[in-house]
Amino acid sequence: MFILTGGAGFIGSCFLWKLNQEGIKDILVVDNLDGGDKWKNLVGKKYSDYMQKGDFLAAVINRQIPKPQGIIHFGACSSTILTDSDYYIKNNYEYSKTLALWAFELGIPFIYASSAATYGDGSAGYDDDRTKLNDLKPLNMYGYSKQMFDLWLLNNNHIDKSTGIKFFNVFGPNEYHKGDMRSVICKNYDEVSQKGLLKLFKSYKSEYKDGGQMRDFVYIKDVIEAIFFLFKNPKKTGIFNLGTGKARNWNDIAKAMFASAGKKENIEYIDMPDYLKPKYQYFTQAKMDNLKKAGFDKPFMALEDSVKDYCEYLKTKSYL
Repeated sequence: MFILTGGAGFIGSCFLWKLNQEGIKDILVVDNLDGGDKWKNLVGKKYSDYMQKGDFLAAVINRQIPKPQGIIHFGACSSTILTDSDYYIKNNYEYSKTLALWAFELGIPFIYASSAATYGDGSAGYDDDRTKLNDLKPLNMYGYSKQMFDLWLLNNNHIDKSTGIKFFNVFGPNEYHKGDMRSVICKNYDEVSQKGLLKLFKSYKSEYKDGGQMRDFVYIKDVIEAIFFLFKNPKKTGIFNLGTGKARNWNDIAKAMFASAGKKENIEYIDMPDYLKPKYQYFTQAKMDNLKKAGFDKPFMALEDSVKDYCEYLKTKSYL
């Protein structure tokens, strides 16, 4: 049995789909189905059991769960806009520590989600070299909670017992439930396809034109291939960036969306909310050397091809 936390979430449910495709079905899925539509991500998936997060955590603390073959921990909060620091500490830091210590006690693989949000404004670069972890300065509490766990592993000599993945801007099917945290593609597909209009934030830095802010956008289908590589190679430990290694701008996303919808390009640049301005990342680009050195060599889809593929799902809100 494998344990997959966050198994009904965006990345977790897509990785569950990948495990099923590879014939792996003996999986304990853990999540917090709280009345939203996240449950739809589990429809059609194969797994041996499901537990709510609170029940699972209590069972782990009391050592009431049989020894699993490995833990894939994608169950932390991924929202970048919450202001409840206590929730981030309990959900992203303490929860992760509890699972990690249990995995180390059992001597089993522990894969977990870190985040590109740990890099902050990028002034310290986007290098997943562990010796540079202390130099990073996240811009929001979400990123800092992820940074806290990465540093806890490093400072307690646990980093070589675990496999951390710093996800960059992941988009694709199964993110429908994420509200404001959905990708621009997901949030705006209907308006682009029906009204031929896309709204993007203005830039407040002179070196970036409106819509010219750049991110490392990576498609979920590429992401789950990389995760599965690390899953199948548990001795590949440490922290790994997971992006494409090539930054693209929001205007590129917009153009790909209009092309996929068969519409003329029509972008309206709108004011960014004041609360977001000091936390906004203008540039992210994953340094991908570590994952390549580990042996992952599958090419990533071009942005235009990824957006086109995703738009086919968005037409009918279909799932992986």
